[in-house]
Amino acid sequence: MSNNPPLLTQQEIYKLFKEKYSQYSPDFELMIKACQVEKLNRLVREKNAVILKHNYMSWDLQCDEVLGIRGDSLELSRKATETKADIILFLGVKFMAETAKVLNPKKTVLIPSLKAGCSLAASITGADVRKLKQMFPGVPVVAYVNTDADTKSEVDVCCASGNASKVVKWAMKKWKTNKVIFLPDKFLAQNVARTMGADIFFPDMNRVGVGSHAYPKPRPNTPLFIGWEGKCEVHEKFTPQDVDDLRHDFPGVYIMAHPECPPAVVEKVDFAGSTGEMIKNVTSPDVQDRQVAFFTECAMVEILAAQHKNVLQVCSIQKRCPHMAQSNLETVLEALEKMQYEITVPEALRKKAELPIRRMIAIK
Repeated sequence: MSNNPPLLTQQEIYKLFKEKYSQYSPDFELMIKACQVEKLNRLVREKNAVILKHNYMSWDLQCDEVLGIRGDSLELSRKATETKADIILFLGVKFMAETAKVLNPKKTVLIPSLKAGCSLAASITGADVRKLKQMFPGVPVVAYVNTDADTKSEVDVCCASGNASKVVKWAMKKWKTNKVIFLPDKFLAQNVARTMGADIFFPDMNRVGVGSHAYPKPRPNTPLFIGWEGKCEVHEKFTPQDVDDLRHDFPGVYIMAHPECPPAVVEKVDFAGSTGEMIKNVTSPDVQDRQVAFFTECAMVEILAAQHKNVLQVCSIQKRCPHMAQSNLETVLEALEKMQYEITVPEALRKKAELPIRRMIAIK
């Protein structure tokens, strides 16, 4: 006999939607969405599937009424290793679904749209990493999880925004060096380097030499990051002026930013962290009874605004990731109904990419 609780009916889902999310959709649309969610949940049960929902999904996919697990990249990577489901339906972008497949080679991994890419993942290839390793021999390579399997297969360890500093320190200790190649996010690298008191430089791949000739003159006893010029097409849009304008218009506002934002932005806000860390921080004593603004992908703010009435939806409202927006209830339902689009990773590549991902997951 199944231990699963009874599935909610369309009317029950509609009632919950009306209580929580009526500010986002009119009644007739809430009813349509409730019908779609009821059908989706039934398919999840029938097919022994699990839905992994990134924090940047729209409210009607993130919400508790949709069966699944919500989280940031690190949390979902961990949950992917624990699931007993036969099918993983990943609501995010392609590199995330690839990561789930690398960790679950015998499971079917689906994504609602193959168009759901990522500017960071597209900014670097495995060949680029091989060249960096030739230029800086013996230096450990840390890759942000926002990379494809080809890139991951060439690095030593992956990291997420929530554990980047811990991963870098682990790599430096393991390789007995104060240098690290950190890729591909330029701003995340700069923000992590700043918190560690490290220097950072970005090599010219066409001009620098190899080995000691490739480095700038270092400060004594100072860690050194070797960065890459990739950027998130959403977070790079935030500016220091946005912070100033927000504080002027909403005195006392508490501002949180993702560390993919430019350093000049991160230095001005009240808190910087991963999406998971920002969500947890909403209920911290520092935030109580204050309006809150988020400098990150705007869809996350929708669900938080419904859950926490003190959350202020400003500034990020126009900054929607076009890749995350590829998933909606229609495409998600179709993916599970038609078993599309399946993510595959060649076995030789998968094996090489698995170790750096598992190292990331193990570093608490």
